Amino acid sequence: MSKHKLDSHTILYGVFGDPIRHSKSPIMLNRAFEAAGINAAYGAFHILPGTLKDAVAGIRALQFRGVNVTIPHKVEVMSYLDEIDEGARAIGAVNTIVNEGGRLIGYNTDGIGYMRSLREETGISLKGRKVLMIGAGGAARGVGYALAREGAEHIYIANRTKEKALDLASSMSEFGSVSGHGLDEIPKLAGEAALIVNNTLLGMHPNVDEVPMDISLIRPETVVSDLVYNPLITRFLREARDQRGAVIHSGLGMFIYQGAYAFEYWTGQPAPIAAMREVVEQSFMDAEH
Repeated sequence: MSKHKLDSHTILYGVFGDPIRHSKSPIMLNRAFEAAGINAAYGAFHILPGTLKDAVAGIRALQFRGVNVTIPHKVEVMSYLDEIDEGARAIGAVNTIVNEGGRLIGYNTDGIGYMRSLREETGISLKGRKVLMIGAGGAARGVGYALAREGAEHIYIANRTKEKALDLASSMSEFGSVSGHGLDEIPKLAGEAALIVNNTLLGMHPNVDEVPMDISLIRPETVVSDLVYNPLITRFLREARDQRGAVIHSGLGMFIYQGAYAFEYWTGQPAPIAAMREVVEQSFMDAEH
């Protein structure tokens, strides 16, 4: 918990989701406010289906400065905001709300957070290179948008239901060169990709033995990235690194940097990244003991 006591000057923030008790955002952002010396508090709010509109009205009424929005509210919340940032509109989802004096502005920090952590942790340059994304669910569009903006030459989306991959590819074609594929096409696509991204929940706790593709198809020097961050290193990443010589990138970076961008939108100050990373990593270690 933050060191200072709450008082009548404390600025309030939170995260809206369903479920929400598992969220690491309160631990991470309360630590960020503390490290930056800001008198603020951040809570987790369990917003049930059908109550989101009232909850957003509550942001205005209670004068919260900002709120993060997570599953399943990221799309519906767009209907209740006053303004939506261009990136969030392109992605079709909002995960961060900034309250500018009663005017609620929606942003999406998932894709830019993903890209910032990928660059910092792997040094990859995507200009003129191809990407294979596995999974066409909620996160894929934000990540794909960021990869296209970064200059990826082509993005292959492979999904269990091929139709879903084709739909996502056609809706993303406005911001890049994208194609949809079935999982059966991964053997021929994996060799073309400089970056392979797992956008599925395969390998997430408690199903830690699942992997999204055949590891033997990964070439050495490929960057392999996983949006899952619980466990911190999934089986997919561990085997890609140990058996195939891949450079790996865990989902923890995306989680930290999406929170860092939200912090920066809210406060106008650079986020204390090291403190944020440390407290989230520590919370996983505490959970194991």
